[in-house]
Amino acid sequence: QLQLVESGGGLVQPGGSLRLLCAASRITFADYAVAWFRQASGKEREGVSRIGTRGRSIDYADSVEGRFTISRNNAKDAIYPQMNSVIPEDTAVYYCARQGRYSSEWYNVRAYDMWGQGTQVTVSS
Repeated sequence: QLQLVESGGGLVQPGGSLRLLCAASRITFADYAVAWFRQASGKEREGVSRIGTRGRSIDYADSVEGRFTISRNNAKDAIYPQMNSVIPEDTAVYYCARQGRYSSEWYNVRAYDMWGQGTQVTVSS
């Protein structure tokens, strides 16, 4: 079964860091851009970051610019979002998604055709 699997979530204190992982099972990541989205309780899903196929093209939401980074290792079919200087507003379920369709807006959820199950990140002291 083709799938994406997120891991690395958990409880982190404000100002701390967390490294997430998105791994692919039975698919090849290298041919696709991959994005991270998050959904806080009671809010819509929002784009956090997107990385192109070769890792050279990267987009970030304004809310995480300068604090989060993203990288990929195509040989391992893995994406590594790095969360730094986290704040309570970063609390959400984080999802990785494969971009299977073109969109001029990288954060458009309709551009993504495969999603992971999500990993919870809670920022609290």
